[in-house]
Amino acid sequence: MDQKNKSLKFNFVMNIILTMSSFIFPLITFPYVSRVLLPVGTGKVSLATSVITYFSMFAQLGIPTYGVRACAKVRDDREKLSKMAQELLIINIIMSAISYIVLFILLFSVPKFRCEKELYVILSFTIILTSIGMEWLYKALEQYTYITVRSVIFKFIALIAMFFLVHKQTDYVVYGGITIFAASASNILNLINAHKYIDLKPVGYYNFRQHLKPVMIFFAMSCATTIYTNLDTVMLGFMTTDTEVGYYNAAVKIKTILVSVVTSLGTVLLPRASYYIQTGELKEFRRITQKALNFVVLVAAPLMLYFIYFAKEGIFFLSGDAYAGSIVPMQVIMPTLLLIGISNILGIQILVPTGREKIVLYSEIVGAVVDIIINAILIPIYASTGAALGTLVAEFAVLAVQYGVLKNEVRDSFKQIHYIKIIIALVLASVLSLWVKMLNLGSFVTLVISTILFFGAYGLILLIFKEEMILEILEMVKMKGKK
Repeated sequence: MDQKNKSLKFNFVMNIILTMSSFIFPLITFPYVSRVLLPVGTGKVSLATSVITYFSMFAQLGIPTYGVRACAKVRDDREKLSKMAQELLIINIIMSAISYIVLFILLFSVPKFRCEKELYVILSFTIILTSIGMEWLYKALEQYTYITVRSVIFKFIALIAMFFLVHKQTDYVVYGGITIFAASASNILNLINAHKYIDLKPVGYYNFRQHLKPVMIFFAMSCATTIYTNLDTVMLGFMTTDTEVGYYNAAVKIKTILVSVVTSLGTVLLPRASYYIQTGELKEFRRITQKALNFVVLVAAPLMLYFIYFAKEGIFFLSGDAYAGSIVPMQVIMPTLLLIGISNILGIQILVPTGREKIVLYSEIVGAVVDIIINAILIPIYASTGAALGTLVAEFAVLAVQYGVLKNEVRDSFKQIHYIKIIIALVLASVLSLWVKMLNLGSFVTLVISTILFFGAYGLILLIFKEEMILEILEMVKMKGKK
């Protein structure tokens, strides 16, 4: 058991590094790119990316989540694992071909797409690269060291390319290409390295039928999720202007970075949770679930509050003064950090491993419907702020449905979270940091000083209160230091 816990902690550390790379890459590039391309340019890329996401979603057919669970169950048997991986890869490739056919038809028939077809074609490379990448296989095998190292290297190359190749407002196509390289090009290595874990020679006797029902459930989940996470941008693009899309994109960009931090532990826990369910280790399953929930609340609450307080400074630092229209949307959308973090645990870490994918699907359908309705009403009136409100309410709806089903199972886990300690730490951290805004020191200096004061005070107070997870993280750091 100690070995299991050790490997889980190591995977968590690797995923934190991976998350940090995803955090640092846009943190360095986006301030530069947003000032060069301005809201119009970033808005064009954001709209195109959101559209391509739908085609990629269709090509993936829910396999990114289903594949982790399915392969984790047979990971100790190379023959079964090879057959499973090949079946899922073939499905991905077939669906990718269909996606491309539909995409190219739309590129030549829809005026808004046709005028930017070069951008859409370049961004569409993510479809095939994601399909052949089999990221789900490596996650199922808990190969987080490989995933992390590979990702960091490609992001570093993209970082250099960004500053060398993006110089003027018309370079938004180049920017789109570099983002695809950073996010998906490393998937080529996945295919090359796959022989270490599976046999690439066709095994034959494929049983695609066994995957159809669960894959379609996960696909429906993916559809619903993609609708309420990307439809905002698409509806903004068609109902307002590229500039409004640019404003919204700047707010969402920051939210996305922060969400990856909040959900970092949950990402690591999915294959382990599936494995514990398969082997009947329910006590361990409940233990890691409790740990994940505690982590989410401890991390999401301060991030949410801080970026509501310092939204203006965060936007101006990352994007520039031209993005003043992003401030309110960002403040509105920040509470989703906590909502997404908790629903990620309830849905992906509890419902999915226990075979209740349909509940996740129903919750996401509710979220998608709510999002569409609110967007349709509020976007014409409030533009990017209306889209942010739609996302906020949609995420709340998703969480409400999932919690309604699981309340008897997770009530004890929620009770074990030390809310009073967290609230006291947040209040004191707020008092110690908010006065910095009055000094008018500039965005960067204000962010540096307020970050040190806010998060330093938050962590110190929780340490004084002897919050278990804070103590555990410190112990992990000490052990790494000794080694």
